[in-house]
Amino acid sequence: MDIDWDEITHVTKVDPAKSLPATLEILEGTDMVLVGGSDNVSESNSLDAIERVKDAFPGLPVLQEPYSSDHVSTDTIEAADYLSIPAVYNGDREHFVGKHLDLFTEVGQKPDELLGSSVPLVGDLIASKGVEAVSELATKVVGEGYVVQHLESTAAAVSGVDTKYTPEEVAGAALATEAFYDFPIFYVEYSGTYGGPADVEAASKYLSETALFYGGGINSAEKASEILEAGADAIVVGDCFHDDPETFRETIPE
Repeated sequence: MDIDWDEITHVTKVDPAKSLPATLEILEGTDMVLVGGSDNVSESNSLDAIERVKDAFPGLPVLQEPYSSDHVSTDTIEAADYLSIPAVYNGDREHFVGKHLDLFTEVGQKPDELLGSSVPLVGDLIASKGVEAVSELATKVVGEGYVVQHLESTAAAVSGVDTKYTPEEVAGAALATEAFYDFPIFYVEYSGTYGGPADVEAASKYLSETALFYGGGINSAEKASEILEAGADAIVVGDCFHDDPETFRETIPE
């Protein structure tokens, strides 16, 4: 599935460790689903969430956003449209480049070295398809430039974030995302708290090809509009999808 990033305005973040709403019809009107989380996430509950969303809305883009390679398998890769890999600028080295090197080190291993071994991510795919697996995986990987701005959040704890970026630093990270790393997504994440438009306004002026996502505390039409009007290409809504479906519906632009 090819994604037209210009058409993405509302993104739903689905935490596979949480219960999904009784009906997924509330997703009507959202433009994309990201499946991922930091606590109690596994390959099996990730796969279940991906498949349930795809069954309910076959044409809706669904990306898996894993924190760990243990969350990913050949089944999740095949079920999701893309594998969205965050590079956390204000996190520790492990969460900016370490996990990516681990992933591609594994992919680069020779198939005969993987036969009979236990490799959590794509080992069985590589063993069965050899170098074809490298190309297959590469077409599924989407890079995200990521800034975590809520220092008390689980996302900050697991990614080693202990410093909040100033709007100027957020703007610099946005510029690096597009001009140097060429990632399709730059994501400002406030993890359940509302950060307001300042970071979005700072970042948006540097992005023309990269989509600017903002997530955190969007629980009303007013906040959704404020962030979009500040220059975000898309808002990411997660908590109220699980906790308050009626409020979630209010965040979807008309």
